[in-house]
Formats: sequence, structure tokens, C-alpha cells
Amino acid sequence: PPDKGAKINTGIDLHRLLFPPHYVARYGALLEVSLLIRKIRPDIIHAHYISHFGILAGLYGRLSGFGPIVLTAWGSDVITGATGWKRWLVKYALKRADLITCDADHMVERLVALGANREKIELIYYGTDTRKFSPGLKSEKLRNRLGIDDSPVIISLRNLKPLYDVESLIKAAPLVLKEIPNVKLIIAGDGEQKKYLDSLATLLGVSENIRFVGQIASDELPEYLNVADIYVSTSLSDAGLSASTAEAMACGLPVVITDFGDNRRWVEDGVNGFIVPLRDPEALALQIVYLLRNKDKRIEFGQANRQIIEERDNYEKEMGRMGELYKRLIEKHKK
Repeated sequence: PPDKGAKINTGIDLHRLLFPPHYVARYGALLEVSLLIRKIRPDIIHAHYISHFGILAGLYGRLSGFGPIVLTAWGSDVITGATGWKRWLVKYALKRADLITCDADHMVERLVALGANREKIELIYYGTDTRKFSPGLKSEKLRNRLGIDDSPVIISLRNLKPLYDVESLIKAAPLVLKEIPNVKLIIAGDGEQKKYLDSLATLLGVSENIRFVGQIASDELPEYLNVADIYVSTSLSDAGLSASTAEAMACGLPVVITDFGDNRRWVEDGVNGFIVPLRDPEALALQIVYLLRNKDKRIEFGQANRQIIEERDNYEKEMGRMGELYKRLIEKHKK
């Protein structure tokens, strides 16, 4: 379900499935989807996450002869989710698709390796709402509530799961505090590592400088980003540029992110941010300290990031492209 800050367009109807699209239950979900499609009679079926709903769309297309079908890869669905027996179902779904979209070049390569027709693949970014996420004044009310006063602030918005390696950021904290004692870290998100990371912060003696704030409502994210001075992502894996990194860039923040996937296509090291090796708290701390000591660079990097997102990851522009692809598919199918 949407988070408490999300707003659903009134022109969108939501239908909750009883059966999850996993394991044997996927066949119950297929029946539900089939009945729902017969009722709605859509012009297009667009399935996200290929190893789950994408498989359902492929099977439905085969059983009903329905078309056109659009599939969107998210990352893990075709990297770690397309192995073993499930690989064959993913390959089948890709062959049934009329259009396949993803948001990273390395994902295109993976899709082709799974048997997708390159001519059917389009690189479409999810896009960032640059009106909602934009540079703004720092909220004194939020700073007071978090107890960060006039301290420099680092923010992380990744979930507290092993995949996002927030552990490395906490291990970097003592090194940063040694150079800049009053720095504060806002760590958002939730996950199975929450207690472990809290204990780690206490063990390293940095808990007083860290604010674990949990999940932040969508409408509150811009305010949190605008009280920060630097955004950090320590993720070990991303399909394309993560949404939270793009949102931070749109808010004019300099970013320090890990060297994975398409990150170097968005962040040029030393030009609009820094790229650091995976699981390297020392390298992470070094770049954070540099940015905290160089306000001019923070401003320069942040302005460059805002421009990059406006030009290359604008939500309205990218969804406009998606809309044109829909129109073409419908026209082609009607002929």
C-alpha cells in the first residue's frame, strides 16, 4: 500500500489481489488477473517486476492472445530473480512482450542475455518530480526537532538491509567526527538491520551524533533533504540511479555514492559528487570530510546535480515518452 504521505491520482483505480505472484500462489494470481482484465478490457497490460508479474503477463498473453504487453525490469527481478527454473519463465515472458523498459544500460545487456529482442527494449527513467524536489530553505523547526541545531548534516535514505550497507556509513562516522566533531547523521529507512546498526553506533561511540528517523513520508522527504548538506548512498547494488539519490540531486545536494551499476553515468567523480568503492568506510569518510570543509564545492556540485536531474531525469519528460510509446503500441495493435 502507499505510504501515509503518498497521494493517488483520482483517475487511477487500485485493485488488490488476494494471491501473491510468488511460487504456487502465482497461478491463483493469474486467475485473478485474468478475470480482472476481462472486466476492465484495457488497451495495454503493463507488468512491473518481470520475475513476478511479468511472468503472469506472459502467461496471460499466451492463454488469451491478448496484446500489447509491456514489461518493466526493476533490477533484481532479472539479475538475481531470473535463475534456476524461474529463468525459463522470465525468458518466456520476455519473448511474449511487445515492449520492454528498464532504467539502466547494464540492465539492457542483461535483458538481451536472457533472450529479449534488443529492438523491443527502451531505456525509460522513472523520473523525479523536480517541482516537489527542489532546493529550499532549511527548516528550523525540523532541525530543532531532530536536535541538530546548526551542525553540518549528512543524510542517508536507503533501507536498513544488508543490500544497502548502511553499516559502512556508521563505520565511517568515527573517522568523520574525529575531523568535524559536531557533524550529525540522519539515517532514514527501516529493515532487519535496525537493531544491529543502532548497537553498532553505540559500540563505536557515535550514537549521540546519529538520528535514526525510520521511514519518512513521501511529502516530508524534500524537507529532510533540504536540512542536509551531503547525501550518501552506500548501496551494494542498484539497477539504475536510485530514486533517493535522484531526489537528493534535484534538491541541489552533493552526493557520495558507491561505484556500482550506472552510478558513474550520473555522477562524475570530483565534478558533481564522489564515487567510492563498495564497503570502504575510510574512502567514504575522506570524501565526506572534504565536502564538509569545502562549502564552495558543495554548492558547485549541488547546482550541477540539479541541472542533471532537470535535463535527464525529469518525471514529466520521461512519462511523456512512456505515453508516446503506449500510443504507438495501441495504434500498431489496432491495425
